[in-house]
Amino acid sequence: MSTATDHPGRDERPTQTSATAGRRFVAHMRAADSYGLVLIFIVASYALAVSLHGAEAPSVVLFAQILTVWFALRTSKAKRGVLLLAGTLLLAAAVVGIIGLFAGTERHPLTFVFVVSCLLYTIAPISIVRHIAFRQAVDEETMLGAICAYLLIGMAFAFMYYATGALQAVPFFGSNGNGSISQYLFFSFTTLSTTGYGNLVPAGQPGQSLAVSEMILGQLFLITAVGKIVTAWRPRAWKSDDPR
Repeated sequence: MSTATDHPGRDERPTQTSATAGRRFVAHMRAADSYGLVLIFIVASYALAVSLHGAEAPSVVLFAQILTVWFALRTSKAKRGVLLLAGTLLLAAAVVGIIGLFAGTERHPLTFVFVVSCLLYTIAPISIVRHIAFRQAVDEETMLGAICAYLLIGMAFAFMYYATGALQAVPFFGSNGNGSISQYLFFSFTTLSTTGYGNLVPAGQPGQSLAVSEMILGQLFLITAVGKIVTAWRPRAWKSDDPR
């Protein structure tokens, strides 16, 4: 009868495998050319958007958005024309944001900034999906890229809702008003994940149609892209294990 004493390395293998996979994941999160760093910037920009208030908040959030989109496009190896378009939009948003900050006006410059943010956060996930779709192997980078694209879609719709509410004549949420950026982000991600708490609801068009589009897109992305990646992904340390 075989015992653990007969095979001293067998019981240690799961621990070693987990440690190796953990170190590899941390390395991906810290690498300058990894989607892990993009994910960190996405989380940071979200935290800044929902926590900062006051006159300086738009400028700080805009700076975080510029870094986030730039790293996303850089990591996804976006085409030169896309980088040129994104750079132009980023520069325009920065100029208008600074003018609005010093001029003391908020509504129109801030609306323009969020329109541009919506465009940039739409370009970035498309570039990421294009990049990971042509990767030869499904690995940690593919998984992190899919997560980044999903989160960027949610933020893109949040900025779209914000701009819509600022441009249309009636409040976006009806009796609840136009809402703050944190409320738009909350509504966007609950819509994207089809949680739908119902405390915030678009009062009319085009908000309702945008919300339906986000729900459908979110489910299709989870089912087709993320679901397929999760099914196919096996860390390299697992592949080297003896199945017996």
